[in-house]
Amino acid sequence: MGLTKQYLRYVASAVFGVIGSLKANIAFVTLRGGEKGRYVAVGACEHVFIWDVRKAEKVLILEGKKHEVTYLCPSPDGVHIAVGYEDGGVRIFNLLNGESNISFSGHKSAVSVIRYDALGARLVTGSRDTDVIVWDIINECGLYRLKGHKDAITQILFLESKNLLITSSKDSFVKWWDLDTQHCFKTMVGHRTEVWGMVLLNQESRLLTGSADSELRAWDIQYIEEGKEVGEPQEKKVRTLLENKEEDEEGLDEEPEERILSCKKAGSVLREARDRVVSLVTDAKAKVLACHGLDSTLEVFTVLSEEEVQKKMARKLKKAKKKAKSQGGEEDGPEPVVERKLSDEIQKLVNIKASSKIRSMDCLLVTNGEMKLVLLLQNNTVETYTLKTTEKNPTGTKTSRLALSGHRTDVRTLAFSSDNIAILSASGETVKVWNRSTLQIIRTMGCEYALCSLFVPGDRQIILGTKRGKIQIFDLASGSLLEMTDAHDGALWSMCLSPDQRGIVTGGADKTVKFWDFELIKDQDSGNNKRLTVKHTRTLQLDEDVLCVRYSPDQRLLAVSLLDCTVKIFYTDTLKFFLSLYGHKLPVLCLDISHDSALIATGSADRNVKIWGLDFGDCHRSMFAHDDSVMFLQFVPKTHLFFTAGKDRKIKQWDADKFEHIQTLEGHHREVWCLAISTNGDHIVSSSHDKSLRLWERTREPIILEEEKEMEREAEFEESLAKGDEPVVPGETKGEAEPAGMKTIETVKAAERIMEAVELYREESEKLEEHSAACKAAGKELPPPKMNPILVAFGNISPSRYVLEVIKKVRSSELEVSLLVLPFPYVPDLLKLFNGYVQQGLEVELVCRCLFFLLRVHFGHITSNQMLLSVIDELRTNTIAKVREIRDVLGFNSAGLQFLQREIESKEDVMFFADATDRFEEKKRKRKKRERAVLTIT
Repeated sequence: MGLTKQYLRYVASAVFGVIGSLKANIAFVTLRGGEKGRYVAVGACEHVFIWDVRKAEKVLILEGKKHEVTYLCPSPDGVHIAVGYEDGGVRIFNLLNGESNISFSGHKSAVSVIRYDALGARLVTGSRDTDVIVWDIINECGLYRLKGHKDAITQILFLESKNLLITSSKDSFVKWWDLDTQHCFKTMVGHRTEVWGMVLLNQESRLLTGSADSELRAWDIQYIEEGKEVGEPQEKKVRTLLENKEEDEEGLDEEPEERILSCKKAGSVLREARDRVVSLVTDAKAKVLACHGLDSTLEVFTVLSEEEVQKKMARKLKKAKKKAKSQGGEEDGPEPVVERKLSDEIQKLVNIKASSKIRSMDCLLVTNGEMKLVLLLQNNTVETYTLKTTEKNPTGTKTSRLALSGHRTDVRTLAFSSDNIAILSASGETVKVWNRSTLQIIRTMGCEYALCSLFVPGDRQIILGTKRGKIQIFDLASGSLLEMTDAHDGALWSMCLSPDQRGIVTGGADKTVKFWDFELIKDQDSGNNKRLTVKHTRTLQLDEDVLCVRYSPDQRLLAVSLLDCTVKIFYTDTLKFFLSLYGHKLPVLCLDISHDSALIATGSADRNVKIWGLDFGDCHRSMFAHDDSVMFLQFVPKTHLFFTAGKDRKIKQWDADKFEHIQTLEGHHREVWCLAISTNGDHIVSSSHDKSLRLWERTREPIILEEEKEMEREAEFEESLAKGDEPVVPGETKGEAEPAGMKTIETVKAAERIMEAVELYREESEKLEEHSAACKAAGKELPPPKMNPILVAFGNISPSRYVLEVIKKVRSSELEVSLLVLPFPYVPDLLKLFNGYVQQGLEVELVCRCLFFLLRVHFGHITSNQMLLSVIDELRTNTIAKVREIRDVLGFNSAGLQFLQREIESKEDVMFFADATDRFEEKKRKRKKRERAVLTIT
């Protein structure tokens, strides 16, 4: 066998440079009993970052897999946070240790909203696939799926007192769901455009909705008592609706019969902004309301309580009486009437102007009426504000700003220092130098819009080429701009260090290539000290705009890509024309020359990469590289391997000798603009439109191409398997409520594992039967048959116990769908096994859950099978008896614990559990009240 070329795998090492992704919202969280309003959670590509806004530090990273985070919702107890992803998955993380033990998969597209109930036991998720799913967190399973909306879900609210759910959508409807019966009993059609947000006010008696205009609509909620009807009789209402159908379109808003509650428009609050509502948020007690649109202004309103409104109305009435009296009105005349308006209940507090457009916000009301606001801005920044709501004219005070750890705009150029320790990244407003090992920022310097960059030999200075055609030289020690030189009349697209390290070459949109030499000159500002400058030596005039320039490592040739889709090769010393490489259909955006000056690789906007020989200019191979434009290309030093980055969000490695694709680095969620490879080839850094910088490192793990291709084929097959038809429950009709689970590759694999376990149980049972028959025929005890190695690996357990172990390992949220995928021939064996488990008292809760689901799904088949009659009868008696026994044990234990709690409390006067915390808070409040009273008296 001949020697094969060995490739080493590159893996993702770190994500940095992103403060908060724009796909997800921002939320206040509490860590380990820390103070409220100090920590915020933001989505950062596929991860969730927890920031300490006071110290501007990242304190925790909740690591995701590969899909982008789209929504965050902290639990009511503050211990957990639910995270929704682009693929429709939901994971619940523990904020104490950053681990995720619960995950749900039920949506087909991105999760758009998540909401906990008051106890934190149920979770409701809405998605772009128009479905709403209710999940049971304690049991880790889906309860049901609510279908009815025709577009993406935008907001979900719980009405805790009546176990109702309110959902809003981009289809302009607000739907009310009864969770006891799992159906929609009311649809509000009072909006003409998408409903983007809604909140509950006044102890769940008022609903406020925000849509695509400047109006916040208020709706009064009134509950209907049992046995009473509101309004006209049903027949009259229907007749009126039919008569007015064509005349009055808003007549459709009325329903033939009001059930559970009525919801009528109470008025509207006008916002100053004219665009749509993006976020509509209240604090936990709904005393303060904040909303913003697509601009940089946050509008804050205060919601007055009923007592405050009554006091205000009394003052208004008193003023009206005084006015009537002063105008000469009679004393015994009719009393003036003061009308109560919505503006008396919801009052404008203040407008807060952020430094950029707001993407998302969250608010928190702390003690003394102080409100904390956190804003996630469109330019990769987080800002926090405080607001004293008790003041007459409050103003928002900016308390902190998270901006240093990332760029405001996309990073368009990257470079490694010669010792691979520092990474340079430059964007439209700043250039930053990072420490590669710690990912901490060493320097941040203001610059113009940078397009290309490099470290000057010695790594003490950096040079940038800008969009305005300037060359900027920065000193890293002082972080100051040393010099800015006018280089080109248009954008300076490309820059390359000469192999002898004595100068640079630049190419720009003014159709010229210019050669520059490094020089040291006396600095006028600092006396005799010398500083670096560049001196223009030669100019090469061309017919088209220059997009990229590269020296060959032997400095013999210069490659220049032009806007006319060709690459021209010139001799460096004489600037005479040598070769023209043509064949690309669109301009060549990037190119590089191998370390031995033998090959040149070009990447183009036509999505192809071509490999050429530099001796004759012949095209060795043209490869379809990316699904969109190839933005960057660079050879790994001292090899013929090169990396390409494309607008299709992927980075790919290629072999220029064998013309093979080696591996794909996936991770970026938007277009990849550029990358840089360290001088030893061990590290790669890449930048993307998602504002993130990613570090990749070379491992010692070899890549075998055949295995890689086989794994890709398997992944494609599994994906197509999971995208197959959803399993159907016989006899169940499609309605508003459906099962919450969804067929995924995990559920298919779990069903396969259960099938394999049942088959192993059958084989072992047959072996034992044959063994017993052989013993009977021989009239003596024969040696037992050899055990299956799988059972030996599990500790010599019985085949029936092995089936139970396999079922236990199926994730709770995927159990029902896995059983639904299971073919019926395996069900009779499972029912017999379940009977044995119940009799032995093994995992009774889990077994009952599986049993009831299988009975419901395969009811027709089971009842028509005479062989299963005795099994079902035994299951009936055994299950009822065992469940009663477990219930009695739980009841006894609960009563015993309560008795012990009362005994200890009466003996030692110690309060346990939640009561102690509540009483402590009450004492604290009373003490503060007394202190304020004393201060007032003194």
